[in-house]
Amino acid sequence: MLANLGASMAAAGNAVLLLDACAAPRGIAAQLGMQPGATLQDVARQERALNEVSQLMPQGFGVATLTRGPLRRGALDIDSARRLANAFGVLASQTDILLVDAELDADDALPLASMDAGDIVIQVSTDPASIKTAYGLIKRLNARLGRRPFQVLVTGAGEKEAKIVFDNMAQAANRYLAVQLHSVGSVPADEHVTRAAKLGRSVTDAFPLARASVAFRRLAGQFGMTEAGLLARI
Repeated sequence: MLANLGASMAAAGNAVLLLDACAAPRGIAAQLGMQPGATLQDVARQERALNEVSQLMPQGFGVATLTRGPLRRGALDIDSARRLANAFGVLASQTDILLVDAELDADDALPLASMDAGDIVIQVSTDPASIKTAYGLIKRLNARLGRRPFQVLVTGAGEKEAKIVFDNMAQAANRYLAVQLHSVGSVPADEHVTRAAKLGRSVTDAFPLARASVAFRRLAGQFGMTEAGLLARI
């Protein structure tokens, strides 16, 4: 999903960077089969230069990695946290759109405090377990950050099914958490996405008329209106 979204944004003329901020090796960098390289934490430690962090992908977007292994905000000393935050800020300023593939740690915190201020998008499928996990993420984020809006992206579903999933989540969040959810749309299940991935291409490039391609271009237009986005993976 992130790769196709990033490719769609890049095709629209944006400089796009995907930052893998996942603790376990299951984020966007691992999914794309990238070889381990310089991380943003290496830059903060003054061990590598900032221009060594990002790798340009054939799909037109760059990919960078925050760190190797777990990064707990509370475990960083003040100086280390400041240097890492500064490196993140510089990296963000050098791109039009920054998408962060992130997850909450054991303290329900995102890897960097500055990420709290970004647009947080919760990705959810129609599977009951996914919906339960997504709602749990919203509840945890709300407890830590206080009341603020969150955006929801439903994947693997048509518009009608996605609307049902979103409406149910939005009603529950409003009733029990006093939290407002905003829908950013949906991406249908489409075999063209898998076929394009096997070709090492984005679905919008390989199969521009596919249903998923239409959805990703629509999403790219929506996210392209913001300076930065943050995707909290589930």
